Amino acid sequence: MVTTPVTQFADRVVRNVETVIVGKRHQIELLMVALLCQGHVLIEDVPGTGKTMLARATAASMGISFKRLQCTPDLLPNDITGVSVFNQQTGQFDFRPGPVFVHILLADEINRATPRTQAALLEAMQERQVTVDGVTRPLPAPFLVLATQNPIEYEGTFPLPEAQLDRFLIRLSLGYPEANDEAQILRNLRKRHPIETVEQVVDGADLLNLHDVVSDVHVDESLERYILAIVRATRSHPDVTLGASPRGSLALYKTAQALAALRGRDYVVPDDVKTLVPLTLTHRLIVKPESQLRGRTAQSILAEILERTDLDLGDLKA
Repeated sequence: MVTTPVTQFADRVVRNVETVIVGKRHQIELLMVALLCQGHVLIEDVPGTGKTMLARATAASMGISFKRLQCTPDLLPNDITGVSVFNQQTGQFDFRPGPVFVHILLADEINRATPRTQAALLEAMQERQVTVDGVTRPLPAPFLVLATQNPIEYEGTFPLPEAQLDRFLIRLSLGYPEANDEAQILRNLRKRHPIETVEQVVDGADLLNLHDVVSDVHVDESLERYILAIVRATRSHPDVTLGASPRGSLALYKTAQALAALRGRDYVVPDDVKTLVPLTLTHRLIVKPESQLRGRTAQSILAEILERTDLDLGDLKA
């Protein structure tokens, strides 16, 4: 693999995070892809698989700020964005920033927050700014929302609406560790948690310069047509009520560029696109209820579309 500023930066972070999150290099790399694309990540997994530690270790490795927000039904929008408090000494209102003013925000169990509170994150995720009391304040850069939800326990939860799901660049799962990896985790935790000894290995500010490098990664016209054909196929599939939006096309395009850069290339190959289709599009599809009863899932539909879509597509049809 060719060594580039992107590969050097990412490799240092990934290796450092691996001292905490054992055996999940691929998922750590996908988190780096999201950071390189300035996108947000939804992790859907059972408790105890290391979601919080992944966010903490990544922030510590880059020397950037991190905050954890535990979502509950009584959480209010101001608990996220901040609130203006009257200062009796000055006779004016002082703004006290909420936890969203951070580089990496972990919104734990986001689907336990009410829709009103979930909506408070929409402006922050899309515009990278927060408006409180008529005043718009920019968020720090880089800014990443890492949200988690439990795919098993749905009692007392509020499913994320399509508009919010569409704002997550990728959705991934850490999954249970392999037997050898879990044994290593036990050994690592004999005395103290590895997160306590994680040191900064890169300057997080350098990430901003790498965004332009990723944007310059070449995407051939044939691959552009391939990406569009895949996304457009989700909109006309008989088992799908709602296909991927143009934001889904852009997500697949940008993440393919970032993954190529992460692998030391200045051009995208078809395998980059195929790897990222399930991660960028699954959460953007709504499968028809009658199709779900037949066992159809967004993952199986995308696998079918990938199998049927040829790379040499010629001109796209309307």
